[in-house]
Amino acid sequence: MTIGRGVAALMAALAFGLAALAATAPDADNRPKGVLVVGQTGEPRSLDPSTVTASNDFRIISSVFEGLTRFRKGSLAVEPALAERWEISDGGLTYTFHLRPGARFHDGEPVDAAAVAYTFGRMLDPEHPQAEAGPFPLAFFFAAVKAVEAVAPLTVRFRLERPYAPLLSNLAYPAGFIVSPAAARAAGRGFGRAPVGSGPFRFVRWESGRQVELARNDAYWAGPPKLDGVVFRPIADGDARAAEMLAGGLDLMLELPPDAAPRLSDPERFRIHGVAGPHLWYLALNARRGPLADVRVRRAVNYAIDKRAITDSLLRGTADAPAGVIPAAFGPASDPELKPYPHDPDHARALLKQAGAEAARLRLLAAEGGSGMLEPIAMAVAIQADLARVGLRVEIETFEWNAYLARVNAGLGDADMAEMAWMTNDPDTLPYLALRGDAGPEKGGFNAGGYANEELDRLLEQARAEIDADRRAALYRTIDRLVHDDAPFAFVASWRQNAVAAARVRGFELEPSFLLDLRGVDKR
Repeated sequence: MTIGRGVAALMAALAFGLAALAATAPDADNRPKGVLVVGQTGEPRSLDPSTVTASNDFRIISSVFEGLTRFRKGSLAVEPALAERWEISDGGLTYTFHLRPGARFHDGEPVDAAAVAYTFGRMLDPEHPQAEAGPFPLAFFFAAVKAVEAVAPLTVRFRLERPYAPLLSNLAYPAGFIVSPAAARAAGRGFGRAPVGSGPFRFVRWESGRQVELARNDAYWAGPPKLDGVVFRPIADGDARAAEMLAGGLDLMLELPPDAAPRLSDPERFRIHGVAGPHLWYLALNARRGPLADVRVRRAVNYAIDKRAITDSLLRGTADAPAGVIPAAFGPASDPELKPYPHDPDHARALLKQAGAEAARLRLLAAEGGSGMLEPIAMAVAIQADLARVGLRVEIETFEWNAYLARVNAGLGDADMAEMAWMTNDPDTLPYLALRGDAGPEKGGFNAGGYANEELDRLLEQARAEIDADRRAALYRTIDRLVHDDAPFAFVASWRQNAVAAARVRGFELEPSFLLDLRGVDKR
């Protein structure tokens, strides 16, 4: 799709959507008083936590399922969940988890060591009887796990092939959530449409294209939540979500578009929430072929982009300009001395001249939308204009989101740049999956630009094996600076996650993990 046709199609869809909302938006007084209605950016693909990767799915799944660990409220630090305690032994090769007595799945079955072994067996063992329920795209989170053994009814042991520091964090992420073996066996590949976990809310129904409905789990081990239930409605267009919020059809709206903020800044009706999270919006640069194979050209692109104009004006202050690949939300793992590339068109031109790349032609792949992608078309146009000012001629090619993922995740090929956004739970995730030399698409990784750096690969392996928190953070600070200097990405924006809640909603806070924790939420 060309840029002109893409924008025209989006504007037509928006006009249709707003007209439909004006005719059909529900009256706030007709909604159940104890049910929270949430508007998010799209419909989930599946509600099987082992099979999905998108935040739309995760936000629902995190109310239905739980892991052995979870993220502490307001933090990316882990704390006990289904496991009430654990020990690490054998130099980081053995993790022994002691499960919480009395926890049960929504079908009444106990959450025991056998259920934990089943969950990881179907995801990691290709010979497992339920392996056909996959594919399991985030199974690599647990690639270091050699065996998961039920050593007692409430004791489970993870044996690792090598020390793997991200394990506890990954167990708190949806890929590590524990499923009901009985329900998963019965449903097979249909488990994603009939999920059974042990979380504070249980699945009721999924009406395709309309909503997913959850109900309170009165038998929840930590006590039932305050809400009677939650309804998740897919409303892909941000302005349409804002219109629905204004019309009273939503209690909570996720991912507020910058232009809609003034309309929802009424403290008597709404509360705008924001929190920094580990988000990075970047351009993957083709380091394998073409002009961007030269580090001077990659740096020139970073100097040419006016990131402050994008974050402050285009995104209306909802994002910050990042310095590198480790977002500041990861605290000491992000180098505080590292600064974003300044906007310096003159230096960009000088670098391009040194590289013999003046007036180079580049193809930029852009998405029409997608989770965490902010304003991808507008950002592509702004970047195109910035690069034109230093002599680079950029052609934009746009795609629908799922088609875009299929195109970019297969590698850039003959394209030069591609927009991408990641929301991660550990500083290991993004550089290991998208920059490691052995993480090309042909090997199941996301290194679309073909970047390779042996020193980075060595540091990444060392950091993920380092259990000492301070030494591990120091390694990631070194990684952060190396990636910044070698510029395999153009670092453009780190989004400050946002949401709008109706004033009647109490106890809601956004989480840095980008998951939703609705256990303590209530509604007048």
